[in-house]
Amino acid sequence: MKYVIGLDLGTTSAKSVVFDINGHVKGEYEVGYPLLHPEPGYAEQDPLTIEKAALEALKVSREKAGADEKDIIGVGVSAAMHSLICMDEDGRPLTPSIIWADGRSTKEAAWLKEEHPSLYERTGTPLHPMTPLSKLIWMKNQDVQEKTSADYFVSIKEFLLYRWFGEKVVDYSIAAATGMFDIHKQTWNEEALRLAGIESGQLFTPVDPFYKLEGMRSEFAEASGLDTGTPFVIGASDGPLANLGIGAIHPGETAVTIGTSGAIRQFSNQPLVNDQQAVFSYSFTDNLWITGGPSNNGGLVLAWLQKLWDGDQDHYTLEQLSEMANQVPPGADNLLFLPYLNGERAPFWKSEAKGSFIGLTPSHQKQHMTRAAMEGVLFSIMHIADELSRIGNPIDRIYASGGFARSSFWVQMLADISQKPVYVPESHQSSAWGAAWLALMSTGYAKSLDEIKASVPMREHFTPDPEAKAVYEELFSIYRKAARELLPTFERLHARA
Repeated sequence: MKYVIGLDLGTTSAKSVVFDINGHVKGEYEVGYPLLHPEPGYAEQDPLTIEKAALEALKVSREKAGADEKDIIGVGVSAAMHSLICMDEDGRPLTPSIIWADGRSTKEAAWLKEEHPSLYERTGTPLHPMTPLSKLIWMKNQDVQEKTSADYFVSIKEFLLYRWFGEKVVDYSIAAATGMFDIHKQTWNEEALRLAGIESGQLFTPVDPFYKLEGMRSEFAEASGLDTGTPFVIGASDGPLANLGIGAIHPGETAVTIGTSGAIRQFSNQPLVNDQQAVFSYSFTDNLWITGGPSNNGGLVLAWLQKLWDGDQDHYTLEQLSEMANQVPPGADNLLFLPYLNGERAPFWKSEAKGSFIGLTPSHQKQHMTRAAMEGVLFSIMHIADELSRIGNPIDRIYASGGFARSSFWVQMLADISQKPVYVPESHQSSAWGAAWLALMSTGYAKSLDEIKASVPMREHFTPDPEAKAVYEELFSIYRKAARELLPTFERLHARA
């Protein structure tokens, strides 16, 4: 039997998933790594720790699948966006990997938005502290020595593939997420490079997601449990690969992913940006772009509730929280929650935003607060969906992935709020399967992106309840108004902190 591997380099772990060529999971393994906060607002990781985790995940997943080295067709690579590492010519990291959640360049991002707003139109990347562009400007302003000494500025995926194969390449979507890539020309943007204080030769060559790397260096091949001749396909960032891996490819087909954070995304055949910088539009292939928006607040909202409720028992599971929320009707008896515990990105990109319960009374209990929180997370996703519709991307059906898809109750809630059918795949490793599919295409085992639809095993689908429509339409209208009108208050509170 032949197998293909999807390697997913996430924010908290490296996951390697071994699939058969029809998309069924045959073995998987996940290795976690810490998120470091050396100073307030910083969010960093050790690139060498991530490398070790990725190699271990590859090796153990193949062993768990019972696959011989020679049976592996190839490895496709998925990675989280917006990481930045200063690296030397020999592949040594001079800095930690500074990830998307890092907020040290907040002032630089605000300056970019004020003084260089047209960059968004060229790059499709909202001007925000998450971007490597903002981080590089911060380094320049702070005269960071590691920036001056660096030969290259790379993401975690580029870092690993350079060390493993010696090639200086970056896929389109990871390049686009830097804020320095022209998504209309598929080249580095000179204005952004000038502002960052770097040269194009310090960035890797952009390539399409089918680009194949071969000849893995022997020490890394041995650590990964793979043959040195096993091809790696560069793949893309986790967002477009989640869409591909779940089969959300055509217009109107929309992927909603909720893990620790959340996102909603659609493919389009042209770059799509709007005048308010509410959404991103990243290159994927030469003729496909991924448009959507991320939310900072997904499963972390429920993790916060778990800590609050743990006075009664050791730990509330997602299933128990869902059962608790199901004890009260839609709308949680007129209790509304703005889920901005960690600030918010799309659609208004305000790190100052705060979480808020609105309408709280003595009659509200834990089950009301839990349901309101779950609804609030989905309202934040649908708030981004409003912006997608505004630029011409309607939603016809939704494909759900991420940890929230394990809760039938929460997925049904999404169907009821959106009033669209929601489809859930058998495997929640959609980004890994999307990466693996690119490996199958690059090695000749699959012919097109569209063919993946026949190889995404589906578990079930959820039909919206029409009786919930009126309740959620009214509550969502209140949610949008409350979010808009409270933003100035959040900013004043943030200024006092």
